[in-house]
This record gives sequence, structure tokens and C-alpha cells, in this order.
Amino acid sequence: MNVAQDGQASQVSKAPEDSGVSADTGGFFNLPVVTLIALSFALGMSEFIMVGILPDIAAGLKVSEVTVGNLVSLFALVYAPVTPLGSALSARFPRFATHLTLVAVFLVGNVMCAFAPNYTVLLIARIVIALVSGTLVAIAMTYAPDVTVERYRTKFIAWVFSGFSIASVAGVPVGTWVAGVFGWRWAFLLVCAITIVLMVLMVTVLPRNSHIVRIGFLPQFRLFLDRRIQLGVADVMFGAAASYVFYTYLTPIMRDEMHVPERFLSIGLVVFGAACLWSNLYGGKLADRGRGVEPLTHIRPIYCVHTLLLASLILVHWVPAYGVPLLVVLGMFMYLQNSASQVLYMDVAAQSHPGSLNLAASLNSMSFNIGIALGSAVGGLVNDHLGLMWLGPVGAVFTLLAVGTTTLLRPFVAKDRGFYERSGK
Repeated sequence: MNVAQDGQASQVSKAPEDSGVSADTGGFFNLPVVTLIALSFALGMSEFIMVGILPDIAAGLKVSEVTVGNLVSLFALVYAPVTPLGSALSARFPRFATHLTLVAVFLVGNVMCAFAPNYTVLLIARIVIALVSGTLVAIAMTYAPDVTVERYRTKFIAWVFSGFSIASVAGVPVGTWVAGVFGWRWAFLLVCAITIVLMVLMVTVLPRNSHIVRIGFLPQFRLFLDRRIQLGVADVMFGAAASYVFYTYLTPIMRDEMHVPERFLSIGLVVFGAACLWSNLYGGKLADRGRGVEPLTHIRPIYCVHTLLLASLILVHWVPAYGVPLLVVLGMFMYLQNSASQVLYMDVAAQSHPGSLNLAASLNSMSFNIGIALGSAVGGLVNDHLGLMWLGPVGAVFTLLAVGTTTLLRPFVAKDRGFYERSGK
């Protein structure tokens, strides 16, 4: 990785081999990689657990469920703008020390959640967690060349993202069960226990080398002037919005449109979560199809099919049984662009803006959370004014916009290929 351009100097405090960590040329799942995936799991569990224990928190703090539900929206609203700012700032400090410090802040936030005496303290705790979560994901991405080999780069990206899907499939149900048996505060204590174990592993196995940028804080944001970055951000935002128009109301869709009995709704959510996990992992394979902008342009036909599937969601109103296979397939489409877009951000930064690598690593989380907020808001308006049956067709409008952005990226493919041919990568 070239980190000596645009005013950036590489400063390595300790080489990976000196810290006892090497990119295993054999298997992929070495201990550093597993630690970083597990950290994503902990971040995802902390973020998503609110949905599973919302009624328990409301009863425990004597506030309405709507009031507690507002914490979910607040988390995304804080997460999206702070993530690029925190990532750009973190690039100016030693990576490992910054990473460990932010994990400690994450731990403090979850301890505050566990012992919150009232809603105000819980709100502050959720803000604390949101302030560091996105930056933690971005920093984890920068370890790729230090903990694994080049041929596993996109697999590493896919698995780090998949930590969140694993949290939704396994971590949230376990946390919800713990809350039901021991009380909602124990769900957060479980996250705290996992985090402490991960901090010990981080100290033991993660490399200490750093690539500290020597350009100013604001100049890093020149990255946003790059047309490829602008289109990549728009693509992820539209893709996420398309899914979250209906995903926000997945339970009501299953209950009211598909007529799934209440006792089977949790099973439906787990099956959908498993489909989402597959989506993240298969997205890593799609991201292997080239460098730079090219992998994301290959998602265009997938967006076209996704558009048709979302539009067909309206048929569930008349043919409820159709909803079963359709929702599984929609879950399998949900995150297919994630790894390809992350490759775009990181490769474009390495080519043209090497001082902005940390910032580039944060863009997928930022873009996706903007999409979540947009899709959820639009979904709420559609549900209120048109009804659940129209959520799919409206979501299809966003996938059509994603088709447009990937089309606009195609002229950049040849330029990127030329760059990598000249550089021998």
C-alpha cells in the first residue's frame, strides 16, 4: 500500500511480524481476523439488541415503547455523520492505541446502559456507543493488509460486515432470552463481558503498526470531491433505502399481509437474518470481480432483479404464501453491494487520496446508515398513507436509482484497469 503520496508519510512503530502477528498464508481464520469479526459481532449486538428488549426497557424505566423506540432512530442519526469525522480524526493517531481506546469507550457506554437509572442516562449511553461504533468498523477494515493476505482481502471485508448479520441472527435472540430470564440489564452486561474478552484478545494478537497521516484534518475530506466516491456513496444509500423501506415493517408485513401466527414471527425473523448473513458473505465473492469501481458496476443487473422482486411484494396482499420465498430472497439481496462498495472506497483512496484511507474505510457505514434513515422515513410515510402493500413498489424506486448510479460508474472502469495494469497490481 502506497502511503507516501499527497503529503502522507508512513510511520510504522512496530512491524506486524515484530508484534507476533502475520498474515497467515494458509488459512483465513487466524486469531487476529477472528478477533476483528467478533468485535463487529459485539458492535452489532449492542446496536440491534434494543429491538429485542424494547418492551422490557420501557416497563423497567416506566416510559412508553415509542419513547424507547426513538433511541433506535437516534442511534442512526448520530452514527451516520460522526463516523467519517471520527475516522478522519483517528487517522492522525497510532492505530492500535486509538482502536483500543474506542473499544474502551464502547464498553463504558454499555456499562451505562446496564446501570441506567432512568431514560436520560440510557439516551446518553446510546449516544456514546453511536459516537464510536462506526469508527471502530472503519479502523477494523484498515487491518486487512496486516492480518491476512491479498487474495483474502474481500473475504475479510465481507466477514467483518457479517459480524453484524451474525449478531442479528444469533446475538440478539440470545440477548433477548437473557433479558427475559434475568432482566433487560443483563443483556447489556453480556455485551460488556464479550467486549472485555475482546479487549484482552486485541492486546494479545493485533498488530501495533500504524500508518499515521501527515495531512490536515480537513484536507482528508477532499475525498468527497472524487466523482467515483460520490457515486459509490449514492449507490449504497439507495440500495440500503430500498431494503429498509420494507425491512422496517417486516414484522407487520409477516403478521398482517402474510398472516403468520404471532408464535412463528420470531422464527421468520431468524430465517430472514440467516438470508442476510448469506448476502454479506456472498457479497464478498462478488467483490472479487475486479478492482476499484469495477466490482460495484457488476451489481447493476442484481439491482435490476431486486427492483422486480421489490415491486412484486405487492402481490403478497393477495397471495400470502408468495411472501415466504420472496422475503427469503429479498434478505439474500439485502447486502450484496456492501463489500463491492468498500473495495471502491478503499481502492479509490489508495489510488488518489492515500491520506484519506481511514475516512474511506468509514464510508460504507455512513452511507448505509443514511440509507436506513431515508428508507425508514419513507416507509413510515408509505405505511401511514398507502398501506403496507405499497412498501415494496416504493422500495423499487430506490433500486432503480441504484441502477442509475452504477451505470454512471461504468466509464471509470477502463481508467481503473489501466491504473492497476501500470502499477502491476
